[in-house]
Amino acid sequence: MLNALSVDVEDWFQVGAFERTIRREDWAGLTHRVERNSDAVLALFDEAGVKATFFTLGWVAERYPALMRRIVEAGHEVASHGYDHARVFTFDGAGFRADLRRSRAILEDASGQAVTGYRAPSFSIDRRTPWAHEVLAEEGYAYSSSVAPIRHDHYGWPESPRFAWKPVKGSPLVELPVTTAKLAGRTLAAGGGGFFRLLPYGFSRWAIRQVNRRDGRPAIIYFHPWEIDPDQPRVEGAPLRSRLRHYTNLSGMAAKLRRLTRDFQWTRVDALAAQEAERAA
Repeated sequence: MLNALSVDVEDWFQVGAFERTIRREDWAGLTHRVERNSDAVLALFDEAGVKATFFTLGWVAERYPALMRRIVEAGHEVASHGYDHARVFTFDGAGFRADLRRSRAILEDASGQAVTGYRAPSFSIDRRTPWAHEVLAEEGYAYSSSVAPIRHDHYGWPESPRFAWKPVKGSPLVELPVTTAKLAGRTLAAGGGGFFRLLPYGFSRWAIRQVNRRDGRPAIIYFHPWEIDPDQPRVEGAPLRSRLRHYTNLSGMAAKLRRLTRDFQWTRVDALAAQEAERAA
């Protein structure tokens, strides 16, 4: 079973956990670590022989176009993560379309690769944005991986299907939700990110095996370059919960990722989207 591995390319100060603590207008003056961390991820993938998808902010690609080219030259996919990590429900339809077009133009210019995939910042396509998939379809995207079908204090659309589905009638656009597992009738987040970093590795291995073997479906896993960077700056003014989520187990993340690449088979999200579109309802 081929699963999809993905990286949400954003710097340590651009995460949802700090969006009320660090102002966007201050980003340019902060210490940037996204290039060095993304290069470390590329090295880890090269060592493991893994190809993946890098959902990248236009803000990052604008400043580090050579990084985008290195990602493509290594055989990975560059896809869109929006321009500056604004959540989809903060836009109206016209604003969302403008953000999509701005970030896509930057990413394609920097990478030299067509951008056909999108992931909403903080999985912010949900019941509040019924128009978002229609805009993505109209803009010619082949797939979105923007829904977390769980209940969470930060995001979630629990009514969404757990596996690939077609959200726009008459359109080939396929939505690929991040992976969840089932336990005692409950749907558990198991798609990577903080859940992968904070919980024992055995939980993620169990969840992926459940999806692969019981459900017969591929897993879709994600993480961020800053999650393998234990030396990143500390944001002391952020809420305690946000700091705990952000900084816990950073030093062990790279080793966990190496185990993950050994225990399962991986591919890019665009390859998985083409496969799953054939059986998505």
